[in-house]
Amino acid sequence: MITGKKTKTAFFCTQCGAEHARWQGQCRECGQWNTLVEEKVKSSHAKTSRRQTADSVKLPEIEDLSSAQGYRSGIAEFDRVLGGQLLPGMTILLGGEPGIGKSTLILQAAEAFSRQGLNILYVTGEESLSQLKLRAERLNVEGSNVTALNANLLEDITEAVSHDSYHVVLLDSIQTVSSAQFDSPPGTVAQVRETAHQLIQLAKARGFALFLVGHVTKDGMVAGPKLLEHMVDTVIYFEGDSTQLYRMLRATKNRFGSVAEIGLFEMMPQGLIEVGNPSSLFLSEHYRDRRSGSIVTAVCEGNRPILVEVQALVTSANYGTPQRVAGGIDNKRLALLLAILEKRCGYPMGVNDVFVSVAGGLKLSEPALDLPLLVAIVSSLLDKPIDPQTLIVGEVGLSGEVRGVTQADRRVNEAAKMGFKRVVLPRSHVDKLGAATISLEGVDSIQQALDEVL
Repeated sequence: MITGKKTKTAFFCTQCGAEHARWQGQCRECGQWNTLVEEKVKSSHAKTSRRQTADSVKLPEIEDLSSAQGYRSGIAEFDRVLGGQLLPGMTILLGGEPGIGKSTLILQAAEAFSRQGLNILYVTGEESLSQLKLRAERLNVEGSNVTALNANLLEDITEAVSHDSYHVVLLDSIQTVSSAQFDSPPGTVAQVRETAHQLIQLAKARGFALFLVGHVTKDGMVAGPKLLEHMVDTVIYFEGDSTQLYRMLRATKNRFGSVAEIGLFEMMPQGLIEVGNPSSLFLSEHYRDRRSGSIVTAVCEGNRPILVEVQALVTSANYGTPQRVAGGIDNKRLALLLAILEKRCGYPMGVNDVFVSVAGGLKLSEPALDLPLLVAIVSSLLDKPIDPQTLIVGEVGLSGEVRGVTQADRRVNEAAKMGFKRVVLPRSHVDKLGAATISLEGVDSIQQALDEVL
């Protein structure tokens, strides 16, 4: 009697990708609870890779990559987030929510690199070549140097890469690729870890830059093992609200550049358009009229100052429990600020509904929003408009004091460039900034700031 071969399985951690022989409540590698899932492991007939000899060299003799000739796409917002240029052998993981525009971004990036004379391979595992062609025509992508490949098997992709010399390879997406060495379906921990590892090693060996597009989970993290983010050189996220026009490209890890840079794009029917002056994008017709509950502040996303409009609406509560609704900021932070305002300044916030919003759909968590939020709330409560040529910035402490903020000079310079006449900011910054082309009003407390602008 012939019996079938028993399938070998193991338990993998969805956070770090560690392999366990049996199920247990806690991962022994990362310490997370209830993260182990059972998956099939390598087939018995899978070929084992030949062992390679590790190279050792003295540290001063290692080749310096700072002088290496990198690739620039010509899209300034895109290149800035990557650290200025794309280096040979560099691997980038691009994450983002479904429908946010990841495929649009990398297809336009492929076209931009193609126009620089680079040989590009675009691997799509989610679309057919006909669908890719339709999207390319909508985005006006010629792709003269772009080779398209529809493949879901790792061995097919590696064979295609080996047949030609490519400068940049883009894979959309890593969760759709599987290896014949595993019996598990695509997207599982073992498949994502193994396919990503082999592609990264191939990129470093052959010297091409590799883009991996990854889906995100409900928590906003790239799906698959957390190990995937440690394997690549750069991790960037494409963020934004699908109902809004703007998109933000942000780096959370970059071995060859700063993570303090962001790129801003506007989603249009013809694709993504660079936003050279982000302050003009997020400021509405603020200069035209005087409105209560509206104030402009300056936030810093990385090293880039952006002027945004903060709006507040305060009305009498019609029910027992007043409403606290925040758009673009943390709801708990709003509740804390309202408690400070009532305790330190005596405004009756416990009997009013409060609605606040950051215009343009931005989601911000910067402490410099505290003071402009409180000023906007009091302005709406008293129905007193604020001079539209005034910008307010500052962090508020629990005692009602106004604390300093980072990069105050950049914020003031951006306000002056956008035509503002006065900036209300923490007093500690006034002496440090010295002579400025704009009027600076230093304040020490919430009440003092309210007396200045209302």
